[in-house]
Amino acid sequence: MPENLEEPKFEIIKKYNNFEIRKYFDTIQAQVASPLSYEISPSAHFREIAGYIFGNNSESQNISMTAPVHTWEQNNQNIMAFTMPSKFNKDDLPKPNNKRVRIVDIEGENVAVLKFSWFAGKRRAKKFANKLQKLVENKGLKIKGNPRLAVYDNPMTTLPFMRRNEIHLPVE
Repeated sequence: MPENLEEPKFEIIKKYNNFEIRKYFDTIQAQVASPLSYEISPSAHFREIAGYIFGNNSESQNISMTAPVHTWEQNNQNIMAFTMPSKFNKDDLPKPNNKRVRIVDIEGENVAVLKFSWFAGKRRAKKFANKLQKLVENKGLKIKGNPRLAVYDNPMTTLPFMRRNEIHLPVE
C-alpha cells in the first residue's frame, strides 16, 4: 500500500509499557467473509475488496485505498475489511457488484493495540494476539471481542523490518 493513506481516526486513551488503549470512532468498512473451513488465501479476499474500491461497483467509481487492512476470525468465518474513506457515509458509497462484498457500519470502540514489524502471517499474528490478551488481562481490563490483525504496509513492496502491523483487541 502506498504511504500517506488515510487511517481511521482515534484517540490514545492510555499508554502502557508494551501496548496502548485507543478509542476509535465510527467508520464504514467493505468486508468479505468465508467459512473457516475453506482454505482461501488472504490475497483472494484482498482482490475481492480491492475490486470494489477500484471500480467493480454500481457507479464504476474508484474509491481511495486506506490503511490498515484488517483480518480476523469471528463466528466461524475468516473476515477481511478495508475501512472506507471518512468523506463517505454509507448512503454515498456505490453498491458492490460482487455479492460477497458487504458494506458495514462499524461502531466506535476502545481497542488495546500491540505493534509489531516483520511478517504478519497467521501463526505470527496469533502469537502476538496471545501476548496482547495476556498483557490486557494482567492489567485487569475486560476483553470484549476477538483480536484483529491490522496490516498497514504493502507486503510486496515494503521490507519486512519496515512493516507496520498491529493486533487490535476490543476492550471495555
